[in-house]
Amino acid sequence: MEGGREQQAAPQRLRYREVAAAIDVEIASGAVAIGSRLPSEASLAARHGVARGTVRKALAHLQRRGVVAPQRGAGWVVQSPVRAYGLAGFRSFAQWARSRGLEPGGLVVASAQQPADAALARRMRVPVGDAVLHVTRVRTLDGQRVMVERSAYPSWVAPVVRDQPRDAPSVAELLADAGFAEAEGSHRLDAVAASSDDARLLGVPRSSPLLLVDRHAIGVDGRTIDVSVDRYLPGTVTFEVRSDGR
Repeated sequence: MEGGREQQAAPQRLRYREVAAAIDVEIASGAVAIGSRLPSEASLAARHGVARGTVRKALAHLQRRGVVAPQRGAGWVVQSPVRAYGLAGFRSFAQWARSRGLEPGGLVVASAQQPADAALARRMRVPVGDAVLHVTRVRTLDGQRVMVERSAYPSWVAPVVRDQPRDAPSVAELLADAGFAEAEGSHRLDAVAASSDDARLLGVPRSSPLLLVDRHAIGVDGRTIDVSVDRYLPGTVTFEVRSDGR
């Protein structure tokens, strides 16, 4: 019995981290704007099904990281002026941009359907030669070019993407509305030099340093939504990887 109680107690001790992570994702996604007040501790406790003490511990955890701060007469207020984006919440360029108070934009510069080669077929878990829609976009923040996004969409997602305006600010949001919301994803980061195509699209010299983010988004049904390779100009996005000590 004692061993069972100990096993149950351990997850409870970590519950505040789960609540803190959920609040952090809401802030990072733009659902809770910078400078705005969080719901009351009682409301947060009810929403997450925990005691108010657990919520207080979660908020204190976020306060130590500079995400929120207590304000007399206003409760807890979101205070991060600039967001470092945790990979767990990095699902939409547009949501991330809005969380920083910036206006996201994008323009499709190339779109073509091509058969999947062996490497892409393996990642998407589709047959080699299956039709895949390849789309290249230039993404902007407040009208300034910051990133080249090269995405590949499998056949079950491609029609939704193909029907969207060339200047849609957020394809991820449109896909979610169509039933293709991301449930999980993987990210690989690297430092690369701008190719001739990158340089032309971003307006920088060839071989300029860029941050590469290779993303693989998976939906709630376990199927691939898209595989993307994004190349960012320096100083436009910061990724944060955290460890929780477990």
